[in-house]
Amino acid sequence: MPNLKKNMEKLKHPNSRKTMSLSKKMKRCEKRDQSKIGTHIKQNLIGEKIMWFKERLPEECAVLNKEQTLQLIETYLSRFDEELEQIALKNSVGQRKNRQHASREDIINITKKREHEEFETCGLEMPDLMDQHQMQVLKSWNGELRFLQHFKLKRIARKHLI
Repeated sequence: MPNLKKNMEKLKHPNSRKTMSLSKKMKRCEKRDQSKIGTHIKQNLIGEKIMWFKERLPEECAVLNKEQTLQLIETYLSRFDEELEQIALKNSVGQRKNRQHASREDIINITKKREHEEFETCGLEMPDLMDQHQMQVLKSWNGELRFLQHFKLKRIARKHLI
């Protein structure tokens, strides 16, 4: 891409064929870079979710039953409750009329609402904790994002666990 910018500076006429082709190449490179960034962000989010489940697995279990899975998912859905309580406490202290940490509180509330809705309808996307092979993969995973492809993510809804 640096070569493209250097070549762009050398061109004299802004509407020449060379200028147009170089600008197309630059746009293509920018779109490719943006899609790479989007993919990395998505992988990071999935990796954080899987790591959360890995850290909270009972060590003695080879697989989880439906009740244990439901309990773990409910713990996952309530993971922001302490932070929301802290924000509410900070907002209650003092005479300010505006909310401190409003953007963080809004993001947490939107995330909680979306995840609860997903869990009640189509299901949360997570590793299958009721499959022995997937549990072995999860327990042996060291947190590297390049190994995310080894996980079979499954959508698990409340209706599947009851």
